[in-house]
Amino acid sequence: MKRYTPSEREQALVRASEMGPAATSKELSIPISTITHWQRLSRDNKKAAAPAPVAAEAGPEVVEKKRVADRKAGEPPTASEASPEVVEKKRMANRKTGEPTPTTSEASPEVVKKKRVAKVYTPSQRKEAIELAARIGPAAAGRELGISRFSIYDWQRRTALHAEGKASTSPVVGSDEDKAAARDHLILGEWRSHPGLGPSQVRNQLRRQGRKVSIHTVRCVLEENGYVTPKVRHQTGHDRRYEAVRPNQLVHLDFLHRHINKQMIYTLLLLDDWSRFIVGGAMWDGERVAAVEETFMEAVNRHGKPEKAMSDGGSAFYAWKGVGQFTRLLEELEVDQIIAKIPQVNGKLEVLNANIQKELFDQQRFFDLGEAQRRLLAWIDFYNFRRTHHALGGVLVPADRYFGRADKVLACIEAGGCPDGIGEPTPTGDRHLDLFRICSHRGQVELHLLGHRIPLPIVK
Repeated sequence: MKRYTPSEREQALVRASEMGPAATSKELSIPISTITHWQRLSRDNKKAAAPAPVAAEAGPEVVEKKRVADRKAGEPPTASEASPEVVEKKRMANRKTGEPTPTTSEASPEVVKKKRVAKVYTPSQRKEAIELAARIGPAAAGRELGISRFSIYDWQRRTALHAEGKASTSPVVGSDEDKAAARDHLILGEWRSHPGLGPSQVRNQLRRQGRKVSIHTVRCVLEENGYVTPKVRHQTGHDRRYEAVRPNQLVHLDFLHRHINKQMIYTLLLLDDWSRFIVGGAMWDGERVAAVEETFMEAVNRHGKPEKAMSDGGSAFYAWKGVGQFTRLLEELEVDQIIAKIPQVNGKLEVLNANIQKELFDQQRFFDLGEAQRRLLAWIDFYNFRRTHHALGGVLVPADRYFGRADKVLACIEAGGCPDGIGEPTPTGDRHLDLFRICSHRGQVELHLLGHRIPLPIVK
């Protein structure tokens, strides 16, 4: 693209004013569109640089002399002659007396144009407009309802195509429900059920339910209703990532210190590395080896023995001189022990500790330790079976991967279904129970009530 100097542009404008843009284009070898564009810019610049109407009629010197003369004669300046400082002083004076004051739009000849915003009409409003247009015409219907006649023309055309079977949708078919309000209601409902979740986590919870919404939309809705973005401090300790390849290959252990009603409690969590499934958790009143052994054995009895166990170098997990009790327990179970020398190596459990503080301890108030223990178990159940995880793709929960049902859940989500309950035991209330059964065993009739056999008299 060729660039022209200011002198070449000025010469082209002068020649175009004398002989026209077409002749100038042939003479100077400049595209005619470029010349007309320069002419348009020149006219716009002249209009922008033109003085106000009063100054254009009398000149700035005459206007200033007239203002000085009016001041000597005691006559106030008009709104068009008044400067912004004079208008502001007049406004401050009239505030005390309660009289109306001229606004800046009245004092200046410029008119501020109001921005037009497109209006969205519901199917019932479109149907009403089409019916009215059929009686009095689209133009009259548009004037009466405040709708553009071109919109009514478009609605009539699309309605006729739908009636003929040539269009799949109709502008007058559908619900009048505000989709934006319904979307905001879902977002706020999910967030208020679990206030500790952030915008991305709320978006993932809705994605698992088959509802698509962007993180930006979720963040805007939450901020309008009181959400404050937390300040996060990132620390870099290592740049290597690792992950187990199967369940129970590696389990993380760590204590979380927290005050409950001025009493220090210690929350111990056991996290499966591959699935992020919490296999064990409990609250204790101190970092004791007995607490670690009891919680670890409960997890082993419930979910099986892990191959490796990773923890920090705390006294409850490891003894730097000699062999600790927990190390002996792992040796008896043939479980390898890994000691993380820096917190970032055990980072998966550090992130879990931050999440449980944000979503449980910072959101709820506990009256005693018993209630805190019950709430902790309820949160662990929510985390394992209901809370989506970013490391699992944003739509899977830890139980999906731990129990090997990830493929079924993903297929259900892609089909538009709700995956909750896939692979879980059937609730007791939904099970079919045989309350009374009559059967034959070895030629004898037997009666069973609620699973118990009722002996019958033997007939000889």
